[in-house]
Amino acid sequence: MPRDFFTQSNEPILISEYDYELPEELIAQTPVEPRDSSRLLVLDRHRGRIEHRTFRDVGDYLSPADLLVINDSRVLPARLHGRRPTGGRVEILLLRRVGDRTWQALVRPGRRLKPGSHIELTMADGRSSDEVAVVLDRNEDGQATVEIPAVVEERLHEFGEMPLPPYIHTRLEDAERYQTVYADEAGSAAAPTAGLHFTPELMNSLRQRGIRFGRVTLHVGIGTFLPVKVDDARQHHMHAEWFHVPPATIDAIRETRSRGGRIVAVGTTSCRTLESIDIDAAGPEGASDWTRLFITPGFEFRVVDAMITNFHLPKSTLMLLVSALAGRDAILGTYREAIEHRYRFFSFGDAMLII
Repeated sequence: MPRDFFTQSNEPILISEYDYELPEELIAQTPVEPRDSSRLLVLDRHRGRIEHRTFRDVGDYLSPADLLVINDSRVLPARLHGRRPTGGRVEILLLRRVGDRTWQALVRPGRRLKPGSHIELTMADGRSSDEVAVVLDRNEDGQATVEIPAVVEERLHEFGEMPLPPYIHTRLEDAERYQTVYADEAGSAAAPTAGLHFTPELMNSLRQRGIRFGRVTLHVGIGTFLPVKVDDARQHHMHAEWFHVPPATIDAIRETRSRGGRIVAVGTTSCRTLESIDIDAAGPEGASDWTRLFITPGFEFRVVDAMITNFHLPKSTLMLLVSALAGRDAILGTYREAIEHRYRFFSFGDAMLII
C-alpha cells in the first residue's frame, strides 16, 4: 500500500504563509529554444547558498553515483470544445477514464450543465461535427462524469487541444513543446513540467558521465488544477492519481543507495511517486497504485534526496512540497532572488535544482 495523506504536524499549516508577489510579466507564455537553454537556479539547502546557471550545466551538480528519476507520462490532447443545443459554448477537460467511454472531467460552465445535458462537439480546428458528449453526473466544483463517443476517443488528436494552464495566453505553435522528450505513457491532463528542460543531447551527455535515469509514470490529474481554498492546508483534499514504478527503477534506486548516490526527482510528480512507495517492500513486478500523498512541511522524505523543479504558483500544494524539502524561509527567499534576477515562472519557465 502507498503512503497516503496524513497529518504531518499538530500545528496549523497556514497557506497564507506560502504566498509571494509575482510580476505578471514573469509568467512564461512560451517555451525557450533549445529546451536546455533555460536558466537554472541552484539552491544548496544545506549551505544556504544560491547559484545562477543554465540548465545544460545541471550535470555539474551531479555525480556518477546519482540517479535521476523522470516521469514519462504523456499529456493527452484532452481539452474538448462544444456547444449546448441552445448555442452556449462548453469546454470539457478530460482528466481520467473511469469506464467504457466515460471520463472524469472538468466542465465549464459546470453549473449550467445538469445530468443528461448534451454537448455538440467541435473539432480542434473549429469545424463542427456530428459527435455528442453527454453529462452523466456532476458535482459543485465543476467536475462531472461525461460520456464521450468512441470516435472521439479514437481520434482525440483531431478533436482535442493541449490543456495548457489558464495563465498561459499565447497559442502554442508546436504541441510537442508541452511534452517531455521522453514522454511515453499517455494519460496526463498536464505536463510534468520540470522535465521540459531536457533534450536528448543533454540526457546522452549525462549518461556519458555515468549518471543514470530511472523512469516512473504518474498521470497528472485534477489535483494539479485545484487551488488550496482552506486557511489550514492540512484540511486540503488531494485527489488520487495513478502511478507505476517499474522493477528496473526499484532496482536502480536500491543500487544507488548501496553506492552512496543520491536519488534526484525530476519534478514534483516524480517526487510524490517515489515517496508513495515502500522501496524495501516492492516486489519483482514493481509498484502500481493510486496516491493521495500530500507533502507538507514536516514530511519525512524516505527516498528523494534532491529535486529538479520549476517555480510554482503561490499558495499551492507544490509550494508546500518544495518547502517541505528545503524549508519555507529558504524557498521564499530563493523565490525573491529569482524575481529580482527576472527568472521566468511556472510551466514554461526556468528551472530550480534543490540539493
